[in-house]
Amino acid sequence: MDTFIQQVLSGLATGGIYASLALALVMIYQATDVVNFAQGEMAMFATYLAWTFMNAGMSYWTAFLLTLTIAFVGGVVIQRVVIRPVENKPILTIVIVTLGLLVILNSMAGWIWTYLQKPFPSPFPREPIRMGTVVLGTHDMGEIAVTLVMLALLFLFFRFTPLGLAMRAAAQNPLSSRLAGIRVSWMLALGWGLAATFGAVAGIMVAPILTLDPNMMGGIQIYAFAAATLGGFGSPVGAVVGGFLVGVVENLVGTYVSFIGTELKLTVALAMIIVVLLVKPSGLFGRTHVRRV
Repeated sequence: MDTFIQQVLSGLATGGIYASLALALVMIYQATDVVNFAQGEMAMFATYLAWTFMNAGMSYWTAFLLTLTIAFVGGVVIQRVVIRPVENKPILTIVIVTLGLLVILNSMAGWIWTYLQKPFPSPFPREPIRMGTVVLGTHDMGEIAVTLVMLALLFLFFRFTPLGLAMRAAAQNPLSSRLAGIRVSWMLALGWGLAATFGAVAGIMVAPILTLDPNMMGGIQIYAFAAATLGGFGSPVGAVVGGFLVGVVENLVGTYVSFIGTELKLTVALAMIIVVLLVKPSGLFGRTHVRRV
């Protein structure tokens, strides 16, 4: 029983990282109906910036806030410069552009910082929390808390602020929003900025566990896709719930299914994506849209 509890709690901690990146994926999808395949690399690049600032002598939280600011601005710039010129093109064109952005950011990070793994500090105490035979890492608990705080802030922003309401309107009905005087294009850019910010948080949270290198977000992005698919690309809450579920299921299957172990845990996420797409393509919290022809 203790092993089960340990694996569930560890899965929730890991799922918090998946949920953070899944939130970013869902935000861009809600705004543009496009999945950003470069989201993980954007998070990785922002994490390298945080590492650079800390190596230059900044405190952790100063570097953290500065990195989030730069990530937000970078997301806005990417939307205006890279995505906006092709936003009315076929979906496949935008997908190819995001894949190209993935390769560019990965190569730039390797060129600037090399492909050697680098240690990344954690802001949480090193001493673990012990509850009987169950041991909880403070960084793991911190990841869960950060994810829940992000979700709460996102809810308050979209529910109670004029800018958040304008962004929701622009995503749901661009034509009516333009008639109401909302600058839809800028709302989409702000959505990319917020998504880049949430992605940066995910990168900074996962770097102390995986160590920092240009390829660190590859597997995390697949898990984030699984989380967003499971919860529903149309629901931020679903993305968070999906992230926690993927983390827990991955841990439990890796522990109790002997032929999977740690080597094949990634296939669990891929299998979840396939099953959800076959059974309920809109996800657990997504809505099925019916169009009359």
